Amino acid sequence: MVKTKKSLSILMSIALVSALSACGDSGNGGNDGNKSNSTASAAPSSSAKAVNADEPGWKSSADPITFNWYLNYSWFADKWGVDKTTQYITKKTGVNINFIVPAGNENEKINTMIASGSLPDLITLDWNSDAVDKMIKGGLVLPLNELAEQYDPYFFKIADSAKLNWYKQENGNVYGYPNQSSSPSDFKKYGDNFTSNNTFLVRKDIYEAIGSPDMRTPEGFLNALKAAKEKFSDVNGQPLIPLGAQEFTNTGNGSFENSLLDFLAIPNEKDGKLYDRTTDAEYIRWLKVLREANSQGLISKDILIDKRPQVEEKILQGRYFAMMFPRSDIQNQNVTRYQQDPNSVYIAVDGPANSKLDQPKLSGPSIAGWTLTLISKNVKDKQRAIQFLTYLISEEGNKDLFFGEKGVTYDTIDGKDQFLPDALNMYNNDRSSFAKTYGASYTFWMMMDPSLNLKWAPASVEPIKEPEDWTRGKVVDNTIYSNLNPAASSPEGIALGKINNQWGKILPKLILSKSEADFDDTWNDFQKYRTQHDLDKIQAFQDAAFKRNAEKLKE
Repeated sequence: MVKTKKSLSILMSIALVSALSACGDSGNGGNDGNKSNSTASAAPSSSAKAVNADEPGWKSSADPITFNWYLNYSWFADKWGVDKTTQYITKKTGVNINFIVPAGNENEKINTMIASGSLPDLITLDWNSDAVDKMIKGGLVLPLNELAEQYDPYFFKIADSAKLNWYKQENGNVYGYPNQSSSPSDFKKYGDNFTSNNTFLVRKDIYEAIGSPDMRTPEGFLNALKAAKEKFSDVNGQPLIPLGAQEFTNTGNGSFENSLLDFLAIPNEKDGKLYDRTTDAEYIRWLKVLREANSQGLISKDILIDKRPQVEEKILQGRYFAMMFPRSDIQNQNVTRYQQDPNSVYIAVDGPANSKLDQPKLSGPSIAGWTLTLISKNVKDKQRAIQFLTYLISEEGNKDLFFGEKGVTYDTIDGKDQFLPDALNMYNNDRSSFAKTYGASYTFWMMMDPSLNLKWAPASVEPIKEPEDWTRGKVVDNTIYSNLNPAASSPEGIALGKINNQWGKILPKLILSKSEADFDDTWNDFQKYRTQHDLDKIQAFQDAAFKRNAEKLKE
C-alpha cells in the first residue's frame, strides 16, 4: 500500500491539544470562507513605511486590520482576541484574526473554496494535503518569496533557508511555510531533546490490576486485552473498550498505519532504496492480530465509527483500556483523570513490537513539519500579511505565542523567563482553562517552531511527563521520506488517490474478516488493485522524489 504520510509526530509537552475543537465569527471565528474578500486587491495600508531589510516590517504599522484565516481542522475551537496572549499580539501588531474552520468534512470545504476560486486571506492545512498542489497550480496563492522581496525582505533574515529550499517549487517559488518543522541541522543539535507524539497507552490502574503484562508480542497483546475485559467488564456502568484508536477516515486510520509501522520499527528504506514497508511480513502479522482481537470480541464497533468528539469523551470517561494514540491528543482528558484519581490516568508502555522485539522507531519533527500556511491571492493587504507572517515565524513572534505578555503571563524569574505561578498552575492542571484565559504555550500553534519551544517549555509534570519521557531515545529523523507523493492532479496522483481511498475500505474489512483465509483473500485482492492502478508508476515517482530529497538535504 502506498499511503500519504500523516504528520502524527507532533512533539513535546506543548499545549497544542488545548487548541482542539471548532471556531466562530467576526474576529473570533466564523465559517464563511468568502467573507471580507471584496477588498482582495487593496493596496498596502497607507501608514506603512518603506521596507527595510534590516528592520521587521510589522513594526512599520500597527493600524487595525483583520485577516480571515482558514484552518482546515474542524476540531479547532479557540478564538483570537478572547485570551490575554492574542489580545497582546493584536495590541502590538494591529492584527486581528477571524478564524474560519469547516463545520464538517475538511476536504469538502477546502475543495469547494478552491473550486470557487475564493479563499480567505491565509490558509493553514496539512503539508501533504492534495489541496496545496491545487492552490499552487490554480494560481490561488502567492509566492512568499516574491511578497517578501517587495514588502518585507526581513523575512529572509529569519526564515529558515533549509525549510524554504525544501518547499521550493520547480518555478523557484515558495508558497507555504511549515509549523512543527525541524531542519536536519536542528535535529542534529536538539535531537536528544526531541520527543514523539506516537505512543501506546494503557489505563494505569487496569494495567497494574492485570499484572502489568508484556504487550509486545501478539500473545501478550491479546491476553492483556482479554484480561482487562474479563476483570473490568464495565467502567462506571458502561462497557469497557479493550482497544482504542484514532478515528477511521476514507483513507484509513493513522493508528493502524504509520503509528503501528513505527512501533514495529519497520524501515522506510533498504539498501539505499525506498521500501514499501506496508507489505512487510511484520506489519501483516500485526494486522492479523487485530483481526484475531476482533474475532475474540476485543474490538468494539465503536472504534470503527466514532469520530474525534466521541473518542475524546470516552477517553475522559476512561472507557478504553489500551490505545494506539497520540499522547498530546489526550492531555486535557488525562489531566482531568489525574485530578480525579492519579491511578486512573493513561500511561505509555511498550506495545506491539516486531519479532525481534526491537525498540520502536518513532517519527520526530521533520523539515516537512505538520502544516503549511499560505497567503491567498485574494489577501486584502499583501504587505501586512507577509509582515505578520514574518513576525509569527520569528523568535520574537514564537516567544509571544509561547509566553504571552511579560508581567501578565510570564516574567524573568531567577534569571529565566518562565510562567508566573498562577499561569503555571493552570498550565499544569487545567489546560483548557489555560488556553481560554492565557492562550499561551502555542494554543495558537500555526507557526510553532519546535527548536524554539525547547528554549522555553517548562519541565513537564504528571500525567503529561510519563508518556512524553517514554518516547525519548526512540525518536528518528524521517525528513528524507517526506514529500514523496505525486501531485494530486497528476496521473500518478490520481492513481494514488484511488489506492488510498480503496485502502480506507479495505482496512476495516481486514479487521472484521471472519477467518485468516478471508483476511488473506482481501489482502491479496488489494495488492492486485494496487498493481492495476499504476503502482509501478507511483513507486517510480516516489523513488525519484526520494533521490531529490537526498540531494536537497546535501545543500
